[in-house]
Amino acid sequence: MRGNINLGKVIGIPLRLHYTWFIIFVLLTFSLVFYPLGGPPYPPIEQRILLGVLTSLLFFASIITHELAHSILAIRNNIPVKEITLFVFGGISQITKEATHPRAEFSIAIVGPLTSLALAGIFYGLYLLLAGIQQILAASLMQWLARINVILAVFNLIPGFPLDGGRILRALVWYRIHDYHRATRIATKVGQGIAYAFIAGGIAIIFAPRLLWFNGLWFILIGWFLRDAARASYQQVLLRDVLIGITVRQVTDYGCPLIPPDMHLRDVAEQYILPTGRSCFPVTRGAELEGMVTLQQIKKIPRTSWATTSVQDIMTPASKLKTVHVDQDVLSVLQEMEGENIKHIPVIEAGKVVGMINREELIRFLRTRADLGVRHTSG
Repeated sequence: MRGNINLGKVIGIPLRLHYTWFIIFVLLTFSLVFYPLGGPPYPPIEQRILLGVLTSLLFFASIITHELAHSILAIRNNIPVKEITLFVFGGISQITKEATHPRAEFSIAIVGPLTSLALAGIFYGLYLLLAGIQQILAASLMQWLARINVILAVFNLIPGFPLDGGRILRALVWYRIHDYHRATRIATKVGQGIAYAFIAGGIAIIFAPRLLWFNGLWFILIGWFLRDAARASYQQVLLRDVLIGITVRQVTDYGCPLIPPDMHLRDVAEQYILPTGRSCFPVTRGAELEGMVTLQQIKKIPRTSWATTSVQDIMTPASKLKTVHVDQDVLSVLQEMEGENIKHIPVIEAGKVVGMINREELIRFLRTRADLGVRHTSG
């Protein structure tokens, strides 16, 4: 996901906040402030705002804990976790590869709902404690958190891939038929069927008498999200297979010109951009990487200054660039480029620049292999 805010790391895993998270945070806090739990008499508005924000934060802390449970178990099964992102529908752990055995897939998937149920038990215990000392509002909020964690667990157990329930279904089918790709395809079809059921149910709720149209709209949005997520998750599995065994060396553009840092922008445009149509160039001194210059950076400089402005005046320095080695696997490089919205990465061999990887060309390469039905085969 793009448009993320970095919140730091939890047990070494980057935690990010997608801008859509603020939508549900505001809606949830608003509902808790203006429709407080526990019934009248209601406390002052300032206290309701404080408790509303606190409850919303505890809810999202529950989601983080749910995702951390997935991540910890994934790491224990030698599956790296790139990051955890919170967004409008909850949270998602981004792992860099799939499980290699159905037992690992099952355990990683089931631990999330089990964690939510454990949190529900903790919040319910706090509810009983607070209710016993007549802290009615705080007790009601703890009860709400207990209920919402149960709902979170039950929702994630729906067998709609890529929800936890869908991954549990894939693990069980995978264990039974010993075919990962067929199991993924079955889980995806089931997930898409459930997504369409959500959409149909939402439409029915909208037009049904005495039912809130907003609930129907929410069902439609969830169904739409599940449909797209199931399709994207299955495509991701296929694309991973297409790139298994492919290294950076095989997709590097070795014909990319290397630009000296003291060259003026007018010369770059006349000698390299116009004749080749390229828009990005490594800046080197000899073959040592100094930085990178793009057409967008050049266009920001007035044409009248091109003859006197050098590349090193506007380039992105090497210290701020991502680089890759020729022997790296392409899958990890593509994930990094997509995750950080990088279009070009210089390729290094023996400490020297040998070429460039272009994200658009890499995706074209990937699609060509997919169209030809080239894929890695596994059990």
